[in-house]
Amino acid sequence: MDELENFKKNQSKKNHYWWTIEFSTPVSDKSMSHNEELLSTIAALSDCIGSYIFTEQDTLGRKRLFLRADYDSSIGIDELLFKIEFILKDPSFKGINLTRCYRTSDQPWETQHYDAFPPLNVGKTLVVMAPWHDKEEIQLGRTPIYIYPASAFGTGYHESTQIALTLLEEVVKAGDIILDVGTGTGILFIAALKLGADQAIARDIDPATLEEAKRNMNLNGINPKVCKLSEGDLLKGFKEQVNILTANILLNPNVSMLPDVRAVLKPKGYAIFSGMTSVESSMFLSVLNSSNLKVDKELKIGDWWGCRAVKSWG
Repeated sequence: MDELENFKKNQSKKNHYWWTIEFSTPVSDKSMSHNEELLSTIAALSDCIGSYIFTEQDTLGRKRLFLRADYDSSIGIDELLFKIEFILKDPSFKGINLTRCYRTSDQPWETQHYDAFPPLNVGKTLVVMAPWHDKEEIQLGRTPIYIYPASAFGTGYHESTQIALTLLEEVVKAGDIILDVGTGTGILFIAALKLGADQAIARDIDPATLEEAKRNMNLNGINPKVCKLSEGDLLKGFKEQVNILTANILLNPNVSMLPDVRAVLKPKGYAIFSGMTSVESSMFLSVLNSSNLKVDKELKIGDWWGCRAVKSWG
């Protein structure tokens, strides 16, 4: 796998230090998903080489959400901070603060992140891996999905992505065409193709995200001819039909897309929805049932919930 070997080779040549910048924002259980997405967006917009999202309590016992992002040391720190300050001026990121900035050194970047992104078995046959992991770490019978950890939402380490991967793994088959809405890192359509799907269509409203998906395609040895990457807002303007639709996004975009889902599914097609909490499941299911779709399976991991639906003919 040329892309994977190039990554390891290039990392070994780099200076053994990098810039680490931490961001934080207050968070509640209700706002967790939204704030995780905002921090992931900051990670992607600022071109970090690796990131990690976690929660901690402050001195008053209040929960805060943190993004720890690392940046190539070839970038001057003044230039980097100027770029980040410009990004944070966007009203969408109100309440997110830059809390720490420091130089991390004395060990390779991939060693620093080895513990943060260990190989993760998902479902019965998949394992999500960062590019620095070796093939020897793959358990027999597992299909590796290599993902650059540039953003936490969509790397496979988030419960909502694990839900979508598990529901997808159970139904994808040779010859399928998959549509991945809000593709992010591309992990879902990449998994589908490696599990036997014939073609993929990946849509995202952010063109920068599509570049990240393309990077992960190369990392996994996916032929560009079998995947069409396109900029698009949910299903607006989409006229084709597919065997499987995946959407690991938030409640509101999932709900707003539901009226158009049935039309893009082939007979016996599946729609997989994730990115929602267990609390939000009843609200989503009430709308799904009125969209001529029927739940085939529900899955919960931690506080996160998703489902797989089929066309209802009743």
